[in-house]
Amino acid sequence: MARSKPCPLCGKPPVAAHAPFCSQGCRDRDLLQWLGEGYALPVSTPPGEEQDGLDSTPERD
Repeated sequence: MARSKPCPLCGKPPVAAHAPFCSQGCRDRDLLQWLGEGYALPVSTPPGEEQDGLDSTPERD
């Protein structure tokens, strides 16, 4: 039988109803991290394209 990985937040054994987490609390903490932008996916900017942190808007002359 394969051993399952521990809860990614606290390290306790996972519970099937909350997999891969050990409890609803850990599930909620993880969701709040995503919603609060605590986690981020890396994004690469193509060469020659500046990134100013704002949504793209057309430039006005």
